[in-house]
Amino acid sequence: MRHIFWAGDSTVACNKFNTYPQTGIAQAFDRYTKEDVVIYNHAVNGRSTKSFIDESRLATIYNEITSGDYLFIQFGHNDEKIKDPTRYTDPHGEFIVNLGKFVNVARNKGAYPVFITSVERRLFDENGKLKDSEHTEYVKGMKEAAEKFDVPIVDLFSMSREFLEKTGDEASKKYYMNLAPGEASWAPEGKKDNSHLKYEGACLYSGMIAKGLLELGNPYASLIAAKELLEANSDIEING
Repeated sequence: MRHIFWAGDSTVACNKFNTYPQTGIAQAFDRYTKEDVVIYNHAVNGRSTKSFIDESRLATIYNEITSGDYLFIQFGHNDEKIKDPTRYTDPHGEFIVNLGKFVNVARNKGAYPVFITSVERRLFDENGKLKDSEHTEYVKGMKEAAEKFDVPIVDLFSMSREFLEKTGDEASKKYYMNLAPGEASWAPEGKKDNSHLKYEGACLYSGMIAKGLLELGNPYASLIAAKELLEANSDIEING
């Protein structure tokens, strides 16, 4: 068996019935993997690279990951929390340093590290235009880290942002926890959530990551069950 260890935040984490229909990307990713691939999802709500490391969650992965495994590293949302010193990291400083620690864990155990940029939030202005992103500097930081540490990267941020721009405000609601037309309020006082995903969104963006892994070539492409799985999803464009 081959193993994918996933480190990240709530956009990736597994959910229980009490947060239904919220679904993390890693929770749905096995829809695209081969039968010999097992996913160990260590992602936890609210974590940044800093708090994930400080809580010894990376140490747990180090103790479990083995040669030939994969470490998917997906952070950014909570590293942005500038008012929270337990989570905030500078996107071109500590964020990159911390990403390097994840890479070291993988490589010291003979595993393959992969960076995955943050999924974009579904935030449109009053004219229906997708707003400027709060993720931008952290996406740049992860790309800097990818170059510095020679780590392959899947740019989910760019793919998800392109999808949202193409799909628009109303049509994209069904993928996020934000209320779709006619749905009852799920959150306290009807609070809308434009960051977390429903099952449809988790599957959509998992497919984009699978597409990115195919484009990286082997050994990463070997994790994906079949190109046809992606081609069956009309929202994911496949080249080649």
